[in-house]
Amino acid sequence: MKRIIVRKDSYYDSVVLMSISAEVKKIEGVKEAVVAMGTEMNLDLLQDMGFSGSELESSGPNDLIIALEAEADEALTQAERAVGELLRKKSSGGGESTYRPVDLNSAVKLLPDANLVVISLPGAYAAREARKALLAGLHVMLFSDNVAVEQEVQLKQLAAERGLLMMGPDCGTAMINGMPICFANVVRRGDIGLISAAGTGLQEVACSIEKNGGGVSQGIGTGGRDLKNERVGGIMVRMAAEALGEDPETKVIAVVSKPPAQAVIPEVMKTLEATGKPCVVHFIGAEHAGAERARGPEHPGAQGDARHDTIRYAASLEETARMAVALSRDERYEPYVFDWSEDEIDGIVQRESAEIAPDQKYLRGLFAGGTLTDEAVFALHEPLGGVYSLDPVDPEFELADPQRSVGHTIVDLGEDVFTVGRPHPMIDASIRTERIEREAVDPEVAVLLIDCVIGYSSHPDPAGAMLPALRDARERARRRGGYLAVVGSVTGTAGDSQNIDVQRSKLESVGCVVMPSNYQAVKLVERIMARRAG
Repeated sequence: MKRIIVRKDSYYDSVVLMSISAEVKKIEGVKEAVVAMGTEMNLDLLQDMGFSGSELESSGPNDLIIALEAEADEALTQAERAVGELLRKKSSGGGESTYRPVDLNSAVKLLPDANLVVISLPGAYAAREARKALLAGLHVMLFSDNVAVEQEVQLKQLAAERGLLMMGPDCGTAMINGMPICFANVVRRGDIGLISAAGTGLQEVACSIEKNGGGVSQGIGTGGRDLKNERVGGIMVRMAAEALGEDPETKVIAVVSKPPAQAVIPEVMKTLEATGKPCVVHFIGAEHAGAERARGPEHPGAQGDARHDTIRYAASLEETARMAVALSRDERYEPYVFDWSEDEIDGIVQRESAEIAPDQKYLRGLFAGGTLTDEAVFALHEPLGGVYSLDPVDPEFELADPQRSVGHTIVDLGEDVFTVGRPHPMIDASIRTERIEREAVDPEVAVLLIDCVIGYSSHPDPAGAMLPALRDARERARRRGGYLAVVGSVTGTAGDSQNIDVQRSKLESVGCVVMPSNYQAVKLVERIMARRAG
């Protein structure tokens, strides 16, 4: 049974609505609960979920949509009542007396020394507020998505004119002057400056720098379109590179992004070279990145002397960190994949593939981090003969139904189609546990590949939340006479509240092989699948 309630001209913060959706969905008998604003994207996604009616057709972005599905009318009524109570509680601030600014001007008056604003609003309103902040002389981190490209270009041009950072839109991570912003981790300060068009990409590199003994001076997010969209033209990447070039605390610059628009690359490289500082670049999945990792004395690159040439190309997020740390220490870098010996890796491959049944053929990757998803898709597409995804290497492998895996499938569960009315899977672990439960029913699944991202704003115990579903999935495979190999990694540090060692131990307690990085997990899966096929 379904029920839709529309409250006209009732605006609520999206994060508040996501938390309400998650709470209401826990009520016994409730199958689905979406509490969201009536934006075009949300209405489309609700329709895809089977919700329809004149109420939705007449709704707009200022209207609150409450879409409920339950097994019985009584549960629907209970869910509707719970939504109302939670909305009232949230509106009153939960009984807290602390003053909360309602607009930018009042916030500036409350914190007159602040020079950076984080904006998280529906895309339709976000650009206007970002412009206000820039005109007020404030740096901007625009967390919001669904901001038009034209608006992004205008905002970044305005920021560049005023010498301000305009990080985003759709920027989820930054580390400015030692302060973590949104999704970030506890890492030591150091002399490596990071520029990243991707949130979990920045997190993975920063945490790998920490693991390898280095430190981060600044972590500047730019938003995914900064390099990828030719119209944006890498405005903020180039500005960030110039700023890090002038920063006396930054010795090495590292840049991480999906493959940029070809027309943007020359200007970005020219800007990096002009800094005069050693730079490491990793464009995930870009064919030229590997080809240009020169090895001769004329172009020392990845295997050459880290003390002389300017730009090097890394083969993975982790190698970006390793190379940057070597440059920071004026050391020669020698590339490698695994932290563990070949004998150890071979032993794990043999153990994890030995009991996989003949009819178990496929890999399923279930990720919370978008950049980590991309790294896995690009690395495994060719070795596995094709990987289905929402953002595939080959358009022929685009997943037709995001909710249903086909063959080898790797999905980013943080995509909009999975999060309508729900928090991101880095916050709401149930998005992934529900998918694990569905994959466990498929007798053809041989390997499950996962990430676990911790740190500020993330779930307080993401590994612990996955344990019941992982344990059940492995038991199901065993009862069918097979074996489900689970391979993963934890992006985080010992300083994070969730603690990387605690998270790793919890995953290992249910038989998960936890590798030191996402890339190492991906390469291990490649070997397990090759042995199974052979």
